[in-house]
Amino acid sequence: MLLASVYSYEPVAWLIGIVVAMAAAMFGAAHMIGPKRMGPAKAMPYEAGMIPMGSARHRFDVHFYMVAMLFLLFDVEVALLWPWAGLFVDSTRPQPQYSATQVLQSAGMGKTFLFFEVVVFMAILLVGYVYAWRKGVFKFS
Repeated sequence: MLLASVYSYEPVAWLIGIVVAMAAAMFGAAHMIGPKRMGPAKAMPYEAGMIPMGSARHRFDVHFYMVAMLFLLFDVEVALLWPWAGLFVDSTRPQPQYSATQVLQSAGMGKTFLFFEVVVFMAILLVGYVYAWRKGVFKFS
């Protein structure tokens, strides 16, 4: 039994080995073929084509971090809604395809449960959005 489960991972091990070998070959080729000329212009940090101004120790406004955290919050929302949408569509079928949907339906949690689950999730996100709006996070002045 254990031996059969080890052999089922053999293609995955081959894939990882091939990927590691190709990455090593690309890095090695870039190191051998690439230019090796250094100078003051090459040693400068590259900032999207602009000449760097000031120090790298410059403090950023807190507003920048607030916008970044809100972006992550709503980005994670989409990442959580994607699998939910698959389960919801699958739960509307007469014979569900996914085992997770079958387990949910056998526990008495069908499409109605999934719908109200996402309604609660969106309500929590809406409360957070309104809170951020009232705190003035979206004002860019």
